[in-house]
Amino acid sequence: MNADQTPDAPVDLTGKILIAMPGMGDPRFANSVVYLCAHSAEGAMGLIINKPAQDLAIGDLLEHLSITPGPGMRAMPVHFGGPVEHGRGFVLHDDGYRSDIATLNVAAGFGMTATLDILEDLARGEGPAHAILALGYAGWGPGQLESELAENGWLTCDADPDLVFAIPDPGKWEAALARLGVSALTLSSDAGRA
Repeated sequence: MNADQTPDAPVDLTGKILIAMPGMGDPRFANSVVYLCAHSAEGAMGLIINKPAQDLAIGDLLEHLSITPGPGMRAMPVHFGGPVEHGRGFVLHDDGYRSDIATLNVAAGFGMTATLDILEDLARGEGPAHAILALGYAGWGPGQLESELAENGWLTCDADPDLVFAIPDPGKWEAALARLGVSALTLSSDAGRA
């Protein structure tokens, strides 16, 4: 513990990965990998990065927003980012992109933009080299995430661009566990205390 920390000081998990444990009470989070975009005493906000929405792609979303796709637009799924504000879009991306309006610098290597200009850039085939488009987000009130962590609802690991952007969605949960040296086969849905 360094001199500025008190024993009860909350740990800032901004820019970290949450890995849902088996037996998660909320089925929307089963086998979820969540990138935490913000974490403070006021609560936490993250995006589920491994659950593409069924039958919804970027072209469908752009059409709904009256944004015309250009010939350079790359295909990408739209993810279920979480159960809060599921009609609102968020783009988690590499830090090589900056919106002219507002980009949140989350952590080294990562930014998050929730303004239409990033969708317009993606439609033109521009924008970030690596991105996850999500509708909705996962949110926690003050102390709620800390309580879920204490109840063994989540594991945490460091985020890196390979885990977030390169590994295919179906393999992200097991890949995140492997970063901790944990096999999915060894996890139990029964929480316990030593």
